Amino acid sequence: MSNTIEDKTRELCATIVAQPEMNKIRSRIDAFMADTISRGQYELVNTKGQTLHQKQHAGQPLNGEEIAEFEKHRDALLKNPVARGFLEAQDELHEMQNMIQKYVHKTFELGRVPTEADFKEEGSCGEGCGCHH
Repeated sequence: MSNTIEDKTRELCATIVAQPEMNKIRSRIDAFMADTISRGQYELVNTKGQTLHQKQHAGQPLNGEEIAEFEKHRDALLKNPVARGFLEAQDELHEMQNMIQKYVHKTFELGRVPTEADFKEEGSCGEGCGCHH
C-alpha cells in the first residue's frame, strides 16, 4: 500500500477524532464503561435477548413470562441515562462508520470520488415510485 494512502487514512482518522461529536460520544462511552451498574444492566439485557433469539431460532415457543422479564430489564436499561447515552453513542458511531464505508466503497466501485448524485441514484426504483431517497 502506498504511503500516500496510509498518510491520508491517518489524516482522516485525525479529522474524525478532532470532531466535537467524537468528544461527546467518547465521554458517553467512558461514563458507561466506568458505571458497573449500567454495564451489568446492559449485559443482562443482551444475555436475555440472545437467549430469546436462540429459542425462537430453534423453533421453541417463547412464553409470556420470559418475554415480560426481558422487556422489564430492557425498559430499566433504557431509563438509565448512562446506558441510554451509551446506546445512542453506539448508534452515532455506527452511522459514522456506515457513511465512511459507503463513500470508500463507492470510490472503489466508480474509480473516482463519488458525488451526492451517485448516492441519490442508489435505492431509487425510477420516476413515479415515490421512494426517491
